[in-house]
Amino acid sequence: MDETLSKTETVDGVAMAAKTDQERFHLGFLWVAETNLGFVGGLLVTNHRGRPLEFQCTTPVKANRTQEILYGNSLKPFLFGELIGKTLCERISVHPDLIIVQQDELMELRSHQKTPVVYLLPEDCRDLPDEDRVQIGNQSVRFNPEFPEDVDQIRERARLISADADLEEPLDRVREALNETVKVQTVA
Repeated sequence: MDETLSKTETVDGVAMAAKTDQERFHLGFLWVAETNLGFVGGLLVTNHRGRPLEFQCTTPVKANRTQEILYGNSLKPFLFGELIGKTLCERISVHPDLIIVQQDELMELRSHQKTPVVYLLPEDCRDLPDEDRVQIGNQSVRFNPEFPEDVDQIRERARLISADADLEEPLDRVREALNETVKVQTVA
């Protein structure tokens, strides 16, 4: 099948441009896990078909009791978005065009970098007004309302994702990879 696409690409310049555009649309899947050692973050970057291009994870980060008191309710957004998420985005060499998260605390990340960050809505929360969500694959996402310019950009690019794409499955892979990483660190 790929060979057929290649022949089409060499003959039909339009088809080649479409494939190139799709190949450049990279998705980032970010998750932060709480472990006995502290919070560990992982960022998986895939192509538009979900194939992995790069994975990075952090070492455990743990706030002490004084930091917990001083930060209060802002501790997790700071740890997840600014400390862990921002660090992973700076470290990764294949930069995503869109970062998908499923933890509210990670929406803070958008305030610290240019890449749009979207929250993957669970099935029972898909009754938001149309202007507050976008359909990507077979799921709905919402945006950080402080960055309304992200909506049009992502609606345009979302058409490159297959209508039956499951955006939750790559997040499962990140969770499993983090579990394996923590096991290795615990044994070492």
